[in-house]
Amino acid sequence: MRTIRTAELAFAYAHPRQEARELERRGLLHRLAHGIYCAVPSESDPATWRPTLEAATAAVATALYGDRVPVLTGLTAARMHHALPRAIGVGDVAVPTRRRALRLADRDGEVRFVTRAVAELDAVAMTTELGLVLVTTPEQTVLDLARADPRAQDLDTQEAIGALWPGCDPTVLGEIAGRQRMRATYARVAASR
Repeated sequence: MRTIRTAELAFAYAHPRQEARELERRGLLHRLAHGIYCAVPSESDPATWRPTLEAATAAVATALYGDRVPVLTGLTAARMHHALPRAIGVGDVAVPTRRRALRLADRDGEVRFVTRAVAELDAVAMTTELGLVLVTTPEQTVLDLARADPRAQDLDTQEAIGALWPGCDPTVLGEIAGRQRMRATYARVAASR
């Protein structure tokens, strides 16, 4: 995802943090979080460019966990599927081990790590301006959102579920719900539609 941790530059530079700051000053790198930088696309103005929250979330998680390990989930996945038009300040990403939220350096926002068995999630590869990232499918996203908001009180969550629901395959929903012990969640969300 065109992203690197400063610690990974130690093989080439005696002072990797200083070198990363210099590359940022020259407009080649953009600081996403403490010690994590991404390459600025050559066609972009480094003074004004910054990746979307979704791309930044995926890039930070990929730098920490490796390629094709993290999976965008929750409202972040809903935004990737164009089911939530408003920007949000938190990027949700499923990862295999527990980790505290990480504050982003380029905006008022954070990356929230959700511990999940990522290999069991129903996910697809989607493109961001920084590269390919795994994102939960619409069906997995609906079930995850419904489980996170069992009383249907969060307006953003309910709007995202409503936008995703018509495109969901009931067979796939049933399979995921059975595999991940979410049959009651599936029944509840199906009854409300």
